[in-house]
Amino acid sequence: MTRTSRDAADDRLLLLHPDDDCLVARVRIPAGEELRVGDATVSLRDELRVGHKVARRALPAHAPVRKCGAVIGTTSQAVAAGERLHVHNLESDYLPAHLVGGEAVSGGGGRRAAVALHPEDALDGLADGRRGATRAPVVPMLTGYQRADGRKGIRNEVLVVYTVECAHHVASKIAAGFDSEGPADVQVIGFPGCYPNEHAQRVLAALCTHPNVAGALLVSLGCEAFDSKELLQAVRESGRWADRLIIQESGGTASTIARGRALVASAREIAAGTPRVPMAMSDLVVGTICGGSDSTSVLTANPAVGRAFDRLVADGASCIFEETGELIGCEENLRARGVTKDVGDDLAARVQKAAVYYEQLGHASIAPGNLAGGLTTIEEKSVGAYAKSGSAPIAGVIEPGERPAGPGLYLLDVVPDGPVRYGYPNINDTTEVIELIACGSHVILFTTGRGSVVGSVISPVIKVCANPDTYEKMSDDMDIDAGKVLRAAASLEEVGLEVYEAVARAAHGEPTRSEALGHQEFQLGYKVFRSLEPACLA
Repeated sequence: MTRTSRDAADDRLLLLHPDDDCLVARVRIPAGEELRVGDATVSLRDELRVGHKVARRALPAHAPVRKCGAVIGTTSQAVAAGERLHVHNLESDYLPAHLVGGEAVSGGGGRRAAVALHPEDALDGLADGRRGATRAPVVPMLTGYQRADGRKGIRNEVLVVYTVECAHHVASKIAAGFDSEGPADVQVIGFPGCYPNEHAQRVLAALCTHPNVAGALLVSLGCEAFDSKELLQAVRESGRWADRLIIQESGGTASTIARGRALVASAREIAAGTPRVPMAMSDLVVGTICGGSDSTSVLTANPAVGRAFDRLVADGASCIFEETGELIGCEENLRARGVTKDVGDDLAARVQKAAVYYEQLGHASIAPGNLAGGLTTIEEKSVGAYAKSGSAPIAGVIEPGERPAGPGLYLLDVVPDGPVRYGYPNINDTTEVIELIACGSHVILFTTGRGSVVGSVISPVIKVCANPDTYEKMSDDMDIDAGKVLRAAASLEEVGLEVYEAVARAAHGEPTRSEALGHQEFQLGYKVFRSLEPACLA
């Protein structure tokens, strides 16, 4: 691989693919600095932050712009060589970004120009010409909690589950009576809605029977439509401890809290007796999500996670990447990687469905923070999100609450079917993490460029920081510094190995940073999927 910073005219700029129309800043370049771009020397009018783009050559208006060999949008006006490329002169061929101050920050022609290529390994040679890892991975001996349903967990949680928002306070007070020390941790999850939703019913059942969960206490008000009896039965049928309290029948708030704490104390003692058995990397389900992405995400953290996924898939693990709304433009890449033609067609159709959904919303899944971090279009964001998937063939598509059918790589479709009914598919990163966990993920790999502090209940979250500046500011929240690739301190292959080993350590029981800091975020809302009830793509 020879595509490194030396391929650019200025060693502070990176050429990620020989066909690219832009160069990417490897370090922060102050305003007023002179840049060598091709045969020209240009004076930088504004500061160029890490990961932001400049034109490699003069571009006319309405010209396609390539990054990582993929079309990421079209110029909205003529652009000079060395000029910064962003929302003022580059627009999506699909959908505008989020609205800022009531105005669209980028246009959208809806021209459906498919992304052509997977991001290349442009940075692998940056660190002193190294091409990859030089050592074997270090994996501790693993043991897991043997569940009655045959699965093995890496944590041993007791859940307190509210089945309507009216019971949330009581559930939280029950759990607050227990600290994180002892035979089992106690965590709170639940569903706020009063009226029923099959998606929420399925997700809660999947979470309460997750391999990291030893049992669940359900707390209902008593008049909600959520079917707590069905959930109770599902948990008991899995062989886990389960019980239910109804506030309206238990004497109200104080009485229910007292009874709940007594039940949870018993559940913790039962959980303490769960047998430990040998466990291998092939027993793991690992999910990945990107949140607070910026333009460094595609350069460092996301491709590093892709390399870790390739190792895990080779081990026989099940790996899940998402989300369909942030893969818009990558339909043909996904189609080509399906293990069968039908799987490939399904992969492409799920992303096309997401594009229709976001078109109804009026904008793509790209937010102000993404824009401030140098991402300009949904296509550019998608190239980065796609990099997390690695290079393995894709075995199939799953929906929230469904487990992978076997080992291999799977796409999680998080965008509802049919017309917009409940609004945003995922109103924050927490909902995506929870849906990955509902598919059985023992561990979540969370890449971030701008910085995120999100953790989760049930499964440990490993933070992989893409941006070296963010890591310096937020190192206490981060597990892995992938940004050192940009500092030429490591190769992508070496960081990918770090990610893989971090998964093994988390599975061994080592707390991740978010766990150590006490993060237990949870959010679940309404959705509709065709596997749950009929819907159409119109």
